Amino acid sequence: MNQLPLRGRRCLAFVGDIYEDLELWYPKLRLIEAGAEVVVAGPEANVVYAGKNGYPCRSDAAIRDQRAVDFDAVLLPGGFMPDKLRRDPDVLQLIRDFDAAKKCVAAICHGGWLAISAKVYRGVRVTGSPGIKDDLINAGAIWEDASVVVDGHHVSSRKPDDLPDFCRAMIEIMLRN
Repeated sequence: MNQLPLRGRRCLAFVGDIYEDLELWYPKLRLIEAGAEVVVAGPEANVVYAGKNGYPCRSDAAIRDQRAVDFDAVLLPGGFMPDKLRRDPDVLQLIRDFDAAKKCVAAICHGGWLAISAKVYRGVRVTGSPGIKDDLINAGAIWEDASVVVDGHHVSSRKPDDLPDFCRAMIEIMLRN
């Protein structure tokens, strides 16, 4: 059995102030455990951002310097962070580039706001925090209430309790591509 099935694969993860701690750290560590490299990008490189529950995360890189072609997946954690990052044109273009290349776009909880603003959810089956259900539907997504929804290269989940299913699905999609 391959202990590091994601060896050689890379995931870009977004961070910013008031990110949901578990929704960034659990997938990051799970992907590293599977052999992937995870690059955490924030508005600025080498800055410590505070999580919603107080856990700090230092960005490895600046969002503006990242390119989808260099990665196999993008992780869109929730918290209050997505509401600010969704206004950054570099974030939106990156998500559109991942989507156009059919690379894994994985959003959990309020992370779906980023995909909504990037306009990549029209006709896509998704889930997310019940708090953004109407936003997802209004963006043209097909809402499902499930721990994880996979539609092509899109992976979505509702909340931290769904993280085991979310990470399994992310790994499956990253292995498929």
